[in-house]
Amino acid sequence: MANPPRTRAAALAATALLLTSALAGCGEDDPGDEDLTTQELSWKDCPAPSQAQGGGGSPSPLPDDGAWQCATMKAPRDWREPKGDTIGIELIRVKAVGDANRRIGSLIFNFGGPGASGVTTLPSAAEGYEKLRTRYDLVSFDPRGVGRSEPVLCENDQQLDASLQQDGTPDDAAERTELLDGTKEFNAACEKNSKEMLPHVRTTDAARDLDLMRQVLGDDKLHYFGISYGTELGGVYAHLFPKNVGRAVFDAVVDPTKNPEQNSLAQAGGFQLALDNFAEDCTSKAEGCPIGDTPQDVKDRIAKLLKDLDSKPIQGIFPRELTQTAATSGILAALYSKDFWEYLTQGLVEAYDGDGGTLMLLADSNNGRRENGEYSNLIPANVSINCADQKPRYTAGYVERRLPAFRAASNLFGDYMAWAMVGCTDWSVAGAADHPDVSAPGSAPILVVGNTGDPATPYEGARSMVQALGKGVGVELTYKGQGHGAYNSKNKCVQDAVNGYLLDGKVPTAGSVCS
Repeated sequence: MANPPRTRAAALAATALLLTSALAGCGEDDPGDEDLTTQELSWKDCPAPSQAQGGGGSPSPLPDDGAWQCATMKAPRDWREPKGDTIGIELIRVKAVGDANRRIGSLIFNFGGPGASGVTTLPSAAEGYEKLRTRYDLVSFDPRGVGRSEPVLCENDQQLDASLQQDGTPDDAAERTELLDGTKEFNAACEKNSKEMLPHVRTTDAARDLDLMRQVLGDDKLHYFGISYGTELGGVYAHLFPKNVGRAVFDAVVDPTKNPEQNSLAQAGGFQLALDNFAEDCTSKAEGCPIGDTPQDVKDRIAKLLKDLDSKPIQGIFPRELTQTAATSGILAALYSKDFWEYLTQGLVEAYDGDGGTLMLLADSNNGRRENGEYSNLIPANVSINCADQKPRYTAGYVERRLPAFRAASNLFGDYMAWAMVGCTDWSVAGAADHPDVSAPGSAPILVVGNTGDPATPYEGARSMVQALGKGVGVELTYKGQGHGAYNSKNKCVQDAVNGYLLDGKVPTAGSVCS
């Protein structure tokens, strides 16, 4: 995922305050003069994911009995004081298969967010990257502030459930005050519960962790697969350590040249495009579309549903109601992938009959909420990283002046995306920059893959990334498809190009197109 919309429904996720100190990471108070680059990792069977990681059971072995192993890497809490206190960065790996003499090294994945746990995501996604195991150990990690890597803690689960009933798209002064007060309370809770970590979760910090990881894993170069926000992290790494870049792929590319407002505006247009495509697809089916007769009818009915929910929520998952904001969050979650369109159709059919359960399930997945009511720290981490990275602080008055532009991009999602911009206004840590610096002269080629139908990271971001990386670095590959990302679409053309580069070093022709 890439910088998910941060309204009260999507920004103010929480994790319980009663997490044990062990879950908060493996910090050391006195590392002395230890050279962290020479540390030896102690790989063990992976435990069940913590609540902050999303809960659930321990990862199952891959079909070839590939066992998952986890370890904790020490990293400086503050990279400006590399000999100071350390934190633990949680890693997971499955070893390469096949001829050991052909092993290239480790291929490190970041799946996005920011705020997603790589330790839980990689096992669930690994079968889609199985071919890459023929020459790489597949490795991922919880970035600092995420999961088991000193997770940022804010409000508790009960407070969050209450927050999610608030209106994230205020229509009057009272609703606006409620939104701003709620945002201020959430941000204050983050400062109260995670004050020591908040200044140290910037993407530049995570990039330095990546270079330490490279060395600790024994690789001369960083071989990397970044998806969504992972492309921004990869770009920042390439800027800081251009000579250390090995074979790298950026898929579902964040535009590094846009400020937060510009990215939010682009996302509003991207999700509107995905909704247009969903409506076209539904109404083109021979068996008919149960949620509208024409694409415009589908969108009109969704707009009416959201308008009605603003004043009269319907039953969601007891005891919670499906509000306008929760329904919008659920719709957006389903638009991330064409695979979810059938669930969106189902959820809309049910909602028109007064049952908001499916749309609420989709919203819960977007917010990191499990059926037992526990939240991962996906969104606290997302807010913390974004607010530490992004310099602009948008006021309510500014957002109101920009609403016409957002509504022009999407009449359904514009308000939702615009009001998300107030999330960092009262943040306790100053933001670093308007946008990340990814210029990387001297770097090895980086394969940059853009999807023309990507809602969360619109296609134009891939070309911007190529240009920002600099001449001779970024190599653009276009996929004419739907959904967030290209490699996970299973398109043979895309996978052959990516596999050929990562496994054999074959750089595709710049400007290649797959459909």
